[in-house]
Amino acid sequence: MGRLTYMMNVSLDGYVETSDHSLDWAPVDEELHSWFNDRARETEVSLLGRHMYEVMRYWDTAESDPALAPVEREFARIWNPKPKVVFSTTLESVPPPARLVQGDVVDILYDLKREFDGDLDVGGPALARQFIALGLVDHYGLVVHPVALGGGTPYWPRFAGAFHLRLTETRRFAAGAVYLGYIRD
Repeated sequence: MGRLTYMMNVSLDGYVETSDHSLDWAPVDEELHSWFNDRARETEVSLLGRHMYEVMRYWDTAESDPALAPVEREFARIWNPKPKVVFSTTLESVPPPARLVQGDVVDILYDLKREFDGDLDVGGPALARQFIALGLVDHYGLVVHPVALGGGTPYWPRFAGAFHLRLTETRRFAAGAVYLGYIRD
């Protein structure tokens, strides 16, 4: 049975994007991008909400950009053939290797966990919020950058009561970011 992972770049004050939905605040140098590439290799399928799906469509044609850094070109080669499941009530279709799903997120997730044995990566805070609220995320990954945004979209949704996590992995990057990996205790 697959394992659901939620991992994103996060500011020190807990945001994944600015108030105007920009992601430009988190510098991703070659070391960090290479690490993300390794994580993408380990992912069996990516679960995406509509917004994150549209953001990640950039990679569909990025490989043809002559200005693309080698580590970015490598990411495109890893990412593009991977299966993607897009949760959306507004999209009418998505091109392969993506597939569009609608309905109860819990039922869909359980079906996907039976279909895929490896890591299922939930991309984006809107979709992750639904899984977190239901206690369905198995692994949390935060790449914390040394910047405070003062507002924006939070990594964590509002939820009632505390839940405890156990630290399973850390890594410090030369540019100052720190990876923190947790599982729910």
